[in-house]
Amino acid sequence: MRILASLAFLATFACSPATPPAATTPNAPPAIPVYGFDVVARHPHDPKAFTEGLLIHEGQLWESTGEEGTSWVRKVDMATAQPLKQFTLDPKYFGEGMVIWDDRVISLTWRDQVGFILDKETLEKKSEWTYPGEGWALTRDDEQIYMSDGTSAIRKLDPVTLQETGRINVTMNGRAIDKLNELEFIKGEIWANVFETDRIVRIDPATGKVTSVVFLRGLLTPAERAKTDVLNGIAYDAPNDKIYVTGKYWPTMFEIKLKDPVAGGAQ
Repeated sequence: MRILASLAFLATFACSPATPPAATTPNAPPAIPVYGFDVVARHPHDPKAFTEGLLIHEGQLWESTGEEGTSWVRKVDMATAQPLKQFTLDPKYFGEGMVIWDDRVISLTWRDQVGFILDKETLEKKSEWTYPGEGWALTRDDEQIYMSDGTSAIRKLDPVTLQETGRINVTMNGRAIDKLNELEFIKGEIWANVFETDRIVRIDPATGKVTSVVFLRGLLTPAERAKTDVLNGIAYDAPNDKIYVTGKYWPTMFEIKLKDPVAGGAQ
């Protein structure tokens, strides 16, 4: 995504008052607002966690991770980053995102086309479910579950049957935005990490259009960043209106507050 420079206007010649104004570039796409951030607070994060899913439910932090042999779903103590309860996936599975619906924790695996349904209180496995293609992340609103699969499409799932009911095709200025990764539903929008970037896109679920971008470069120092993997993990504490972000193997989870958009925008 390129940052657009501000449009320059040609000066009007005093000797030619009838000279028409210069035309702007035809068919130029509108600039998408790009937000910066301030760090409000820092919390410890397990540097061994290959973060795939992150959420806050009823004041409790939850996290799921990937990589074969180190994939798990946890209730986490935010103050210490220590697990309170944990479900460990069979080492053959590469875990992915998760969501909570009623008394169920619903999780994904990457390429095995199987997910797990856990008891929310005990984290014991209740059952399994299946889906075609890859599983990357899950989030929800009050009516349905949303699932990313590494493409530009976000699937809609029935929260009871977990069957697909439709798709949202995500675009920015008419171009598909793929590699949508971890998801979070915030104030009527779907926020999505874009894999292998420092960006989160904010998506209108009714149209699939990206309405703005959050640019998160610089959260870690260069020395910290050299020991980590990509930005991935968004959690929203709705009652307290707090947004948290982290990444794979990051030592810190950050509470952030958005700053006003920068001049120009993204195309």
